[in-house]
Amino acid sequence: MRRWSLAGQMLLLQLVVVAVTVAGGAGLAVVQAHHLLTEEAANTASAVAQTVAASPDVLAALGAADPSATLQPYAERVRLRAGVDFVTIMKTDGTRYTHPNPAEIGRRFLGHTAPALAGHTFTETYTGTLGPSKRAVTPVMPDGRVVALVSVGFTVDRITARLYDQLVWGLVALLALLAGGAGTWLVTARLRRQTHGLGPVELGRIHAHHEAVLHAVREGLLLIGRDGTLTLCNDAARTLLELPPDAEGRPAPELGEDRVHLIGDRVLQVSSTPSELGAVVTVRDHTELQALAGQLDAERGFAESLRSAAHEAANRLHTVITLVELGRAEQAVAFATAELRSAQELTDRVVGSVREPVLAALLLGKSAQAAERGVELVISEDSRLDDVEMAARDLVTIVGNLLDNAIEVASRVEVTVRTEPDGIVVRVSDDGPGLPEPEAFAKGWTTKGDGRGLGLALVGQAVRRLGGTIEVDGSAFTVRLP
Repeated sequence: MRRWSLAGQMLLLQLVVVAVTVAGGAGLAVVQAHHLLTEEAANTASAVAQTVAASPDVLAALGAADPSATLQPYAERVRLRAGVDFVTIMKTDGTRYTHPNPAEIGRRFLGHTAPALAGHTFTETYTGTLGPSKRAVTPVMPDGRVVALVSVGFTVDRITARLYDQLVWGLVALLALLAGGAGTWLVTARLRRQTHGLGPVELGRIHAHHEAVLHAVREGLLLIGRDGTLTLCNDAARTLLELPPDAEGRPAPELGEDRVHLIGDRVLQVSSTPSELGAVVTVRDHTELQALAGQLDAERGFAESLRSAAHEAANRLHTVITLVELGRAEQAVAFATAELRSAQELTDRVVGSVREPVLAALLLGKSAQAAERGVELVISEDSRLDDVEMAARDLVTIVGNLLDNAIEVASRVEVTVRTEPDGIVVRVSDDGPGLPEPEAFAKGWTTKGDGRGLGLALVGQAVRRLGGTIEVDGSAFTVRLP
């Protein structure tokens, strides 16, 4: 047997609840209505009986030779006007003076009279000549002495008939039940569409799978609503984006679509996909990959520098060979000597100023690369850097990216690397347009097109990781590292 869907179970449950509620309410209403009608009949009967007992006409008729001749018409008029079923006036021994059925006049009253003979008005339910009735019996006491009794009442059939008149509310209750059932069906139909007809077991299993997958994947997952509110995120997203525990329900962090972000010491690749609920954002940690890419860029830079140097050396060698072939040996020797002296001076100046071998190699390579592009790269006279207790990769990241950006846009670049009492100072200045906004270190600003511009952001990240500072003055960048 096919399991009931959640919507079907909800429909059945709501129908049962509505039916029980309506039936219980209707039952209570009937019981309460019967009680009120019975109480109302007793109160009315008592009032009418006491009024008749206090009537001067009744007292006068009781002293006549034939009381029934006067009291019977009087009792019938009262009965009709008061809307009761009987008005019986009797002797103290129960012999009737009046009755709705004249044949019962002169016979004994069926019911209790002891409380009335004691001077009290009381009510009771008793079966008399007209059937079961709710009646009141009261004494007639003109001078404090009981001289007659009056009984007024309603038949139970009449009270029940009035109760049936009240059962029209039962139809209202039935209509309410039908309306509630229709409303429940509509709600259930909507619920069935939203749950795709799945039962609670299936929904529970889907939720368990959802939780397991959400918290197991290494990538960060975020669900952002149409109003920009973060509605859901997994553990990886909290870690990568450094989100607080109560981040859900707050405005989502500002993350561009399909781009790289720097969060703390991490390089994150963010991708966003629109959905019916807003947007699904995935965050991948590219820190290690970016570190490897940085090393690869450094190696590529060194290779490019060697290629540039080889290209320049080949040009000079061809020039020397051509001069020799033309018979101008003295000019060939002079040219070769001058080029060798220039290259040796650059090498001596760099190596003499910068004892850090990796950084020295980087500066020599960038000099050759700049020369090939027609850019003058100058290493300042006050540059002085010995071996330092710092990862060479961080120095290459900082100096290399600053030089690459300067060589791209300038015709003259000056670099200073020196050791001071409080740390290391790296200064790169050029005659280019400069940085348009200081936030470039955080945003990865670029003028080179999409997919690039991560260099300045990586510089800022490396400096923050080392506890240093960056100062920007136009096209001059000064980095201070402790």
